[in-house]
Amino acid sequence: MSDAANTHDTIFDAADRRRVLFVCSAGGHLSQLLQLRPWWVSHERRWVTFDISDARSKLEGEELIAAHYPTTRSIPNTIRNFRLAQNVINTWRPDVVISNGAGVAVPFFVIAKKNKIPTVYLEVYDRVDSKTLTGKLCAPLASKFCVQWPEQQNLYPGSELTGLVY
Repeated sequence: MSDAANTHDTIFDAADRRRVLFVCSAGGHLSQLLQLRPWWVSHERRWVTFDISDARSKLEGEELIAAHYPTTRSIPNTIRNFRLAQNVINTWRPDVVISNGAGVAVPFFVIAKKNKIPTVYLEVYDRVDSKTLTGKLCAPLASKFCVQWPEQQNLYPGSELTGLVY
């Protein structure tokens, strides 16, 4: 298990069962957050991702909230995801929102920040030499911005190095 799974102490005490809202695209983004299972398994959680067979299979037994996709350059789906974020955050009231992208993260980070709910963004492991668009957009909204490579710290000043998750 990587050091990233142990960073929870800086978010909240591990002894406290918390409500964690994971928000990510399906595929590799979801696979990376699933690597944190040793940490999240003891918390109440919900997953916002795309309702596709791969995600349903990976999240079997977990609560999946379907986000609208595609998110890239789709203004209507961005608006739909803002409405979804407002609804999910206001009705479920998570203690923290965690994401590693992609575009679906932005509406949830905006609404979480508006509601004073802490957010944690984990930059993806496969982008080492340039910022992701979602990373750029979420960095100012994130309570904690984590990176997996030392080189990523140069791109995101003030970020926390967690080590490799995936």
